[in-house]
Amino acid sequence: MILLSDRRISAIPLHDNGEALVDVRQVAELRVDERLADAAGAYAHLREATVQRLLDAQRTLPGGLRLLIIEGYRPLSLQTTYFDSYKDELRRRYPEWDPARRHVEASKYISPPEVAPHSTGGTVDLTLCTADGLELDLGTIVNASPVDSANACFTGSPDISPQARTNRGILGRALSSAGMVNYPTEWWHWSFGDRYWALSSGVARTRYGPVDLP
Repeated sequence: MILLSDRRISAIPLHDNGEALVDVRQVAELRVDERLADAAGAYAHLREATVQRLLDAQRTLPGGLRLLIIEGYRPLSLQTTYFDSYKDELRRRYPEWDPARRHVEASKYISPPEVAPHSTGGTVDLTLCTADGLELDLGTIVNASPVDSANACFTGSPDISPQARTNRGILGRALSSAGMVNYPTEWWHWSFGDRYWALSSGVARTRYGPVDLP
């Protein structure tokens, strides 16, 4: 398992093709949840090609199922705050861990700011829901931490129900077929165009770099 703290990720050269951010709330086919809504609406923005891949993925889902988008773009300043806060939490819970281990363990849940997939606008946290918006069981809540879920948030975790395993398979097949890449410690985290996608896809450089919301 390659983590976002791995030096192979940060070594991928950054490139940005200048593609625009799209407000997914304006895309009628996609459903956006508001649990992480911010005043600027940053959470609901994604790059154009990422949005197209989500549409492509949704069209392959079994009848009656839809993608439910939780969070897309995340400003780099907020990413830094999240990462530092989680490292502080790990320091309190596991004072015996040295700084290097805290950094690695934190990266299983929050990306280090120096790679920050969400800050490219190419990465999305999402789940499955019915046509009426009822969320399916995927084993844990979205954004469950490895510590609190006993690693059940890992995409391949064996410690979830058969139905949750089936639902993760449905989500994974749809998004993979559309060219997106999963971060294996978070079943809900899928990306396109960022450094993790580049390494996983054998691409020499990123399609997107960190971007500011207009």
